Amino acid sequence: MQNYSDYARQRIVALQPGFEKSEASRSTLIRDIVLMQIGIDPACRSRNIPAVIPRNLIRFWHDHSALPDDVAACMSTWERLGEQGFGVRTYDDDSADRYIRDRQGEREVTAFSRCAHPAMRSDYFRLCALVTEGGLYVDCDDVLLNDGWTRLFEDDRLKLQPLCYDIPAGGMMQNSDIWQTDLPSGERNFYVNNDPIAAPPGHPVLQHALCRATELLLEGNGRPEIQATTGPGNLTTVLAAHAHALLLRGDPLDFSLIRDWDAIAEMRWDLSYRQDERNWRNVYGC
Repeated sequence: MQNYSDYARQRIVALQPGFEKSEASRSTLIRDIVLMQIGIDPACRSRNIPAVIPRNLIRFWHDHSALPDDVAACMSTWERLGEQGFGVRTYDDDSADRYIRDRQGEREVTAFSRCAHPAMRSDYFRLCALVTEGGLYVDCDDVLLNDGWTRLFEDDRLKLQPLCYDIPAGGMMQNSDIWQTDLPSGERNFYVNNDPIAAPPGHPVLQHALCRATELLLEGNGRPEIQATTGPGNLTTVLAAHAHALLLRGDPLDFSLIRDWDAIAEMRWDLSYRQDERNWRNVYGC
């Protein structure tokens, strides 16, 4: 198992500066990070971030006055975290705007106002909130299944979920398949999702992701693509460059990839809002 880790590390270190601009190179790096994690006992991973992940549950739905019943049902499954000492808060457009005005700067306020779709505002706001105070962000259409979430708080690393799109098959791979050591990387796109995110406050990956999203939004060139500007594409680009820099210095990784999120929570696809313009895929043709 150590051979997988060593080989993956060597491939990452060999990458040239600016590689993260290439989707194929980012995909290879995420795959290599998965290989580095396979077989490593979490208890043996070094901890190099002084702050712990606070018990904040952060969510966003753009209009609380028109919250669909089926989405509310998904959200209700997380309420029991309040009994575990969590502060459970759900923001909408207005409260998110106030939050950013109170805790960020004018650039971030302007950037948020340029997020044309609720999904983009959700993407952007979660970065602002997690950079500011840390905690756990989950989407409102996630359903909590069990208490596996506790593992996200066992150390102070940033936690992100790896995903993979199988290009020939035209669909997402099963999470368990991503962790197969003999899985060929060709014709597949590995990346990280921005749901869930568990993080200590001020983690550099999220700081850089927020900065990059802000800059792209302020450029104001046409209608920005959600995934690449504020969503998983933005986060994957920043994470790839961050991981490369750490390994070049010989430093341990200050993040880890969540192996079994689909056993902890389930995204519900059969929700009413997915049929109209509240679903960004229906608006942006993705």
